Amino acid sequence: MALKATIFKAELNIADMDRHYYQDHSLTLAQHPSETDERLMVRLLAFALNAHEDLSFGKGLSTEDEPDLWRKDLTGAIELWIDLGLPDERRVRKACGRARQVIIYSYGGRGADLWWEQNRSALQRLKNLSVLNLPVASCAALTKMAQRTMQLQCTIQEGQVWLADQQDRIEVEVRRVMGEG
Repeated sequence: MALKATIFKAELNIADMDRHYYQDHSLTLAQHPSETDERLMVRLLAFALNAHEDLSFGKGLSTEDEPDLWRKDLTGAIELWIDLGLPDERRVRKACGRARQVIIYSYGGRGADLWWEQNRSALQRLKNLSVLNLPVASCAALTKMAQRTMQLQCTIQEGQVWLADQQDRIEVEVRRVMGEG
């Protein structure tokens, strides 16, 4: 018998002063049986950092042809493709060919650093790609906030990212490795 996804509900209030985006989102996140709480929270953070009324979660781990998050225009063309972790360079190239903009949120400490070093020369040729890295400490703090039901406030100002729930308020460091933003 196949394991079922675990459902997480998040009420996310976003105040992004850098993009002048202020919105509340009621999100339902399905956590694949092989997905960690860390990855789930990175997905939620990526949503907050790129929030838009048309941004949606892809099938992620269970589907190779879809990103973790994406935004399509009214014609179905992919405006934004967001992948998490350490994707294969071929997958990134394919995404860059399909989408106007691609963002990779890498995490995992030394593993993410090694991934970047191994893929840097190939990825730097892709003009519509941005790569951001989340340090281990930020991911650990995010993971502590993972609950089946969450009420979160995300504040973004001058590149600084703050996430708060009822108990904690953390600063999440997001390092730009490549690309504009």
